[in-house]
Amino acid sequence: MDTISRIATKLTLLLLIVCATSSSLLGQDKSGVYVDKEGVMRWQKDNKEANFFGVNYTVPFAYGYRSHKALNADLEKAIDQDVYHFARMGIDAFRVHVWDTEISDSVGNLLENEHLRLFDYLIAKLKERNIKILVTPIAYWGSGYPEPDVKTAGFSSIYNKQQAVTEEKAFVAQERYLKQFFEHVNPYTKVRYQDDPDIIAAEINNEPKHSGPKERATEFVNRMVKAVRNTGWTKPIFYNISESPTYADAVAKANIDGVSFQWYPTGLVANRTLQGNYLPHVDQYRIPFDTIPEYAGKARMVYEFDAGDILGSYMYPAMARSFRQAGFQWATQFAYDPLATAYGNTEYQTHFLNLAYTPSKAVSLMIASEAFHQLPRLKSYGAYPADTVFGVFKVSHQRGGLSEMNSPDKFYYSNTTSTKPARIARLTKVAGVGSSAVVKYQGKGAYFIDKLENGVWRLEVMPDAIHVSDPFAKASPKKTVTSIQWQEHPMEINLPDLGDNFTVTGLNEGNSYTSKTKNGSFGVKPGTYLLAKNGKSTRNLKSGALGAVGMNEFVAPKPHANSLFLKHTPYTEVSAGKPSTLTAQIVGIDTTAKVSLVANSLSGIWKTIQMKQVSPYTYQAELPADLLSPGQIRYRIIVESQEGDFTSFPGGQKGNPWAWDYIQNGFWQTYVAPENGALELYDATTDQDLFIYPNLWRSNERQYITGKKPGQLILRLDTEQLPQEGVMGLQLYVGDKLKGRQSELPEFDKLIIRARTSGNAPVQANITLITAGASAYTANVELNNEFREIEIPVSSLKPSRFILLPRPYPGFHPFWFKSAKAAAFDLKQVEKLELTVGDGSTKAERGKPYNLEVESVWLEKTR
Repeated sequence: MDTISRIATKLTLLLLIVCATSSSLLGQDKSGVYVDKEGVMRWQKDNKEANFFGVNYTVPFAYGYRSHKALNADLEKAIDQDVYHFARMGIDAFRVHVWDTEISDSVGNLLENEHLRLFDYLIAKLKERNIKILVTPIAYWGSGYPEPDVKTAGFSSIYNKQQAVTEEKAFVAQERYLKQFFEHVNPYTKVRYQDDPDIIAAEINNEPKHSGPKERATEFVNRMVKAVRNTGWTKPIFYNISESPTYADAVAKANIDGVSFQWYPTGLVANRTLQGNYLPHVDQYRIPFDTIPEYAGKARMVYEFDAGDILGSYMYPAMARSFRQAGFQWATQFAYDPLATAYGNTEYQTHFLNLAYTPSKAVSLMIASEAFHQLPRLKSYGAYPADTVFGVFKVSHQRGGLSEMNSPDKFYYSNTTSTKPARIARLTKVAGVGSSAVVKYQGKGAYFIDKLENGVWRLEVMPDAIHVSDPFAKASPKKTVTSIQWQEHPMEINLPDLGDNFTVTGLNEGNSYTSKTKNGSFGVKPGTYLLAKNGKSTRNLKSGALGAVGMNEFVAPKPHANSLFLKHTPYTEVSAGKPSTLTAQIVGIDTTAKVSLVANSLSGIWKTIQMKQVSPYTYQAELPADLLSPGQIRYRIIVESQEGDFTSFPGGQKGNPWAWDYIQNGFWQTYVAPENGALELYDATTDQDLFIYPNLWRSNERQYITGKKPGQLILRLDTEQLPQEGVMGLQLYVGDKLKGRQSELPEFDKLIIRARTSGNAPVQANITLITAGASAYTANVELNNEFREIEIPVSSLKPSRFILLPRPYPGFHPFWFKSAKAAAFDLKQVEKLELTVGDGSTKAERGKPYNLEVESVWLEKTR
């Protein structure tokens, strides 16, 4: 080979190496990002660190598309509305796994159809709001969920997740598809995705399931990357490392710029709202791949995250904090509920996030976005509870599920707060739900107050959102989980820049409201408003003062005007001889309606008590002490309209409940405990909403059996051997059982468990009480093969650890948690009960069978 040929060959090899990584090829418009040698994403224009936080959103595809079609919704308008809300929340990132099965044929040809067009339309609308996009072109999913799968022509309908990353024909189909996908020109932007400065990166596929030789896995990744690069793509390429963790080394060796992770720290699909403190679950994001040399130079992104089945608004900022501590620079929640279908939370039952329908969670996500952008990468804020305060951010489970941001210029809060703004005179943005030192408001929706210039602000008020049924229970388009109401409520704003007297002028279409405030107070309905200090001119306001948010824009769902909903949770039991206040949330009635609570102590006489409205949609009645003698209270709530129509709850039954031919017999019931009555924490017959570890789903592993006591069930758990964590057991929320007897709790001094093991050898078991502050207190008991009541002095409980249940996904996150700062034990703070066997077992002991049968657990007083 001559000298010229050798030089040419070297230059060719060098070019191939450069093309294989995007760390140094960044696009020519200087508006993109690149990954440096340390694995940090940086802006090409100034080399500053680049961070992005936002949501996944699915309307162009699958159920999102079909559900809108079923409602005869205008899909472009629906996208416009939802993207406006993204901008209103201040997020700047979008990602979704494209349903390739809907836009490809069996051999990987791209189909230019309605789904692809709507995806392109969505991208164009995101660009208008300055929201950056990461494309994931392959999902491997069918398009049915939550409905049965729909037959499609795509290659993912032929090759499942495992086959797609191992079989040659699947490789070829995906290579063809990726080539055509990245060469496709968006008809709205007129450019390819490569040439769109707002599309900053790509992730090859969604949650690949690797098997077989690791060399084949690396080959697959490299071939897919090459197919993308050959289209001229120069932007960073990510690949999932957490879905198949045993193949992490094979992925890290591939020609990729970054690795993608997910996080569902409270598991998925509990089929109910999780109660209790779950901040320990997000104390840290543990990455187990740090020992892989090739991992070190890879950028890190979180393609999906959520605190599944949690309605409280305190988790997102804590997750953002842990993401930043772990070095992540992209994080997108899965998945934002479209406005048109959020009333029923039908798309993904275990997730529920929408600005209108979950206002507190939406503001919490807004705060999380600020935290993700402001917190330093790789900085630790300690362990819970120390890390509930990080920079200008704060989260609290015990303060009503509160997220908070309190900086000199921004004051955001997800629920009513008593915190004083850091510098009220310097504020430029306020967002919240409920009341604060800046805003007094009893409405149930979010509001935003943005400074336009000195003495002039823009106010946006969302309608009231009232949760009327469990949003995480089984879903249906026929079921409403959150009711929207448009009501006028008084609002008082205390901003020195506005003063006590300012004008309020409606801005959005159809809003002709004008008023002058008195002491900062005025009545307000949903909409957008201009607030101007007395005497201040607003003629020369700059149209772009709010950035991506238009001055007159307003998007909100229509009210459920004619629907009556009542939500009430009865106490399990209450104390005898002490009055008890019952509360109900009622929507869909006017001020003329009469609400009555009709109660009976099984004496044959019903007592009627008028329920009073104590705040918007909230009604209360007090059961008098003379009605609460030991026994049982049964009651119903009756709503009577001005026209004389009756609706009785539970059940929403129509008809006059006092009529001779009224045949409905629904009621709530609460037990009234005598002075020295025990307090039940767990009964296997009735308490079946619990978490078992390990899952033990087989009928020979988890059973409800009967014993000698009539009508009593026994939970039986069997395992041939303990899992690697060396423990088997159960955990459940018990805080609701304590609420009705709070005043008595200090008097309970004994914890009783009735349980056994069916084996011949005794078994050591731990019974643990877990508080709202995430402190655990444990006692050890010995179980033999006879059912007996084992008495444990409450004073003998010692600080300990507890299992983080439900288990997170992915499963490599911490299993145990022990509070670094355990307070003195207080029964009033108890939220959860845990019962385990095997804790502390040796490796040899873990290989043996274990059995646990538990009937009940309760508290007693020394008589």
